[in-house]
Parts: sequence; structure tokens; C-alpha cells
Amino acid sequence: MSPGPRSGLAAVSSALLAMSRHLEVRDVLKTIVASARELLDAQYAALGVPDDHGGFAQFVVDGVSDEQWKAIGPLPRQHGILAAMLHEATPERLADVRKDPRFEGWPSAHPEMSDFLGLPIRDGDEVIGALFLANKNCDKPEGGCGFTEEDEQLLSILAQHAAIALTNARLYERSRELTIAEERSRLAHELHDAVSQKLFSLRLTAQAAAALVDRDPSRAKGELHQVAVLAAEAADELRAAVVELRPAALDEDGLTATLRTHVQVLDRAHTARVTFTARSFRALPAAQEEAMLRVAQEALHNALRHSGAEHVDVTLDRRGSGAVLRVTDDGSGFEPTAIRRAGRHLGLVSMRDRTSGVGGTLTVESAPGKGTTIEMEVPGG
Repeated sequence: MSPGPRSGLAAVSSALLAMSRHLEVRDVLKTIVASARELLDAQYAALGVPDDHGGFAQFVVDGVSDEQWKAIGPLPRQHGILAAMLHEATPERLADVRKDPRFEGWPSAHPEMSDFLGLPIRDGDEVIGALFLANKNCDKPEGGCGFTEEDEQLLSILAQHAAIALTNARLYERSRELTIAEERSRLAHELHDAVSQKLFSLRLTAQAAAALVDRDPSRAKGELHQVAVLAAEAADELRAAVVELRPAALDEDGLTATLRTHVQVLDRAHTARVTFTARSFRALPAAQEEAMLRVAQEALHNALRHSGAEHVDVTLDRRGSGAVLRVTDDGSGFEPTAIRRAGRHLGLVSMRDRTSGVGGTLTVESAPGKGTTIEMEVPGG
């Protein structure tokens, strides 16, 4: 057997092993993209998962440095060749993508690409993504494409694996939603207990006031004042139970309102003080807001469950056309050199992947006994 097929089988095997080894779907997608680029000997490879707003919920690239990716800016929209693969669901093998009539250009920092191979990713009849490569490292035939029909067939195998990975992602997200539902149920019980305690105190205070009203009117007046205070507190608790336990609606409420509600829920559920501040924030592309919300939730989970923090602060700031999310805690912190070992346990791998998937950068600052700050910056739209 020639070296080519052996390396091809090894790359396919690597993708399959990655699917069984990793829990985070982005780890799997990155392995598939890297395997595709290596297998077909291309300069660039990417995998895009569309959202419902004309953009991409996830976009994984290989062959582009972090600096280049940041300079390119926001994720691409579903247009041109990408739209053809997503909406027409047809493979595309082109000698020069720039000469195709559907080509609509790319940002100034985008690398130059010529020969192009792309395939839709299908789950049954539904197109759930697109896998594509550019600039095959070979001598191109005159006026022809470096990618061959054999390349297309091999890439279709990886596209099928990608479909499995994305289906698994949906199941994983569903399991996370069920976990959140369980957490909300627990919070509902806690808020119910808090309201019950207030109402119990209210009843006892009202009884005391009734007993004192004839023999000690001034004390009875004080008790009635306390009744009013307790009644107001009980009303606040009930209002919180209604408002804060409703499902977060990012599409309807926006990132600021959704984050504020989430922080309020956590502040009530934990002994640590959890605060939120938004400064001059403006709406971002849907995929970026989704990623920022998920990173904030992961960072808050770490701070409240693992760090022993007494105070966790969340801020959302505008920066240029983009935004910066910052989650800071005064907890136990950890050694920066241990980030690699602790990364998966603390969800740092997931946070970095979500951030890079929307063209952003993630910074983690920590030291033993000095707390932790996680900062996520996205470029905006």
C-alpha cells in the first residue's frame, strides 16, 4: 500500500478516535478540520455550522494563525459559495474560487485562496454545516483545480463523521439544558423556602401585634410596622421567583438582560455575592452573544463551585465595535502553569474554543490566593 492511503486512513482514524475521546464537540470539529487539511494536503480548511440568523453558530478553521483570525474580524455570513453549499447542498470543486460568479470577496486580512473544495454536511435531509478546503499544495493542471475527485470522495467521508459529531453536539446541549432545568427546579425550592420563612415571620408578627394592641399600643404599632416590612420582602421574593426562574431568552431579551437575570439567580442561590455591570454595551451578532453568554455561565460555574469565592463580579463593556466580558472572583485561584492540566476540569478548553469560534480572544489571569479573572473579547459585527 502506498504512503498516501496509509496516511489517509490514519487521518480518518484520528478523527474517529477524537469523536470517542472528547466530550466537547469543538474538540471533535477541530480534529476533523485538521485531519481534512492534512489528508488532502491543503493550506486551509474550515468547518461552519450555520445559525438561524444568516451567520454561523460555530466556525472552526485550520491553517490560520490566531493573529490572522483576529485581524480577519467577524465570522463570515452565509453568502456566495458558502450559501451554495448550505442551501443548494451541492459539492463545489473550483479551480479558482475568486473567478466564480457567486464569489463576493473577503476581508482585507483574509488569506488569498484559489482552488477550492467544499461539501455540505448532512443529517438525513437536513444540511447542518459545510466542510471546505482551499489551496492544495501541488502543481495544478493548466486552468484546473488541484483537488481531485478522489479528494472529494475522501472529504465526503469526513463530512459524514462531522455530521455524527454535530448530532452528538445537539444531544450534549440537550443534556446541558436538562441540567439547567434541574438547577432551576432546585432554585425554585430554595426561593419557595425563603418566601415561606418570610410568611411565617409575618404571621407571628401579626399575632404579636394583635395581642399588644389593647395593652401596649405603641409596641403594637412597632410590630405592625414590621408586618409591613415583612410583607414587602415576601412580595419581592415572589416577584423574583416569577421573573428570575423563567427561561433565559437571549433572542428576545438580548445579552445584557439575560446575563443580568442569570447573575440575579446565582446571587440568590449561593452564599457568595454575585454582581453584574454593563457599560455602553450594544448588540452583537447572534453567534457572538451566544458564545459570550456560554463563557460567562462556565466562568461563573467555576468561580462558585470550585474557587470558594466570596464575591464574583461580571462586567460587560463596549470596546470599539466589539465587546469585552470580564468575570472576576476573589477565590483561591491557581498556578498559571497548571492551566493546561486544570483546563478541561475548569472548562477552559471549552471557553477558549467558544471564543475562537467567533473570532475572539480569551485571557485567563490567576494566582494562588489571588483569585481569577477571565476576560473574553469579541470583534463585533
